[in-house]
Amino acid sequence: MRLRVDVLPGEALPYPDVVLVVDVIRATTTACCLLEAGAEALYLVAGLEAARAFKDRDVLLAGEVGGLKPPGFDLGNSPREALEAPVGGKVVVLSTTNGTKAAHAAARTAKHVLLASLYNAHAAARLARELASEEVAILCAGKEGRAGLDDLYAAGVLAEYLGLLGEVEPEDGARIALSVKRSYQDPLEALALSAAAQALRAVGLEADVPFAAQVARSATVPLLTGRVGEALIFRRAHPGQGG
Repeated sequence: MRLRVDVLPGEALPYPDVVLVVDVIRATTTACCLLEAGAEALYLVAGLEAARAFKDRDVLLAGEVGGLKPPGFDLGNSPREALEAPVGGKVVVLSTTNGTKAAHAAARTAKHVLLASLYNAHAAARLARELASEEVAILCAGKEGRAGLDDLYAAGVLAEYLGLLGEVEPEDGARIALSVKRSYQDPLEALALSAAAQALRAVGLEADVPFAAQVARSATVPLLTGRVGEALIFRRAHPGQGG
């Protein structure tokens, strides 16, 4: 089984099999928490106007611009807020600066797209392994077109656990991510040094960083199940449901 890590999305990157999309601070952590809190589905869209087009009585809008909740949105992009949000039975439309765009990049060619973070790392890795036939790719969202230490670290955690699940053939990107993971004593040390964490501190949302640094706290994995218009539809899945 090939194991691949891409440090940033790219227009020309093909994905023949399974992709784990990682935006650990904060979109993929928040997505997991929204489904864990009872949302019926997540609609991931690449922009704010696309999100607003879905606004309805039974639809909530979540997202961020510069780390903060956009005007007219119901929720921001905080996983702490998401876990406590009254989203039961509702569709949540999520638009963020980096993570939702990375998910769209993966969905162009991949057979299966999963949203992974440290928070659901072990469950996401197990489900990816169940679904994959030839390759598991980990796609880091990065931050505004630049590589992110937080995502590379999370990719290393996923890569290491995938190696424990069975024999894998790591490509160079995976080896880089593994080296990054092994360079830090604990997840919070790596995440706190990232540009994403620094940006959250600047807007008073630094409490989201230690939350996002929790490893394997959830068995919920957002799995791409379809599309509607410009939105990718993700629903809650668990290891053992990979068929």
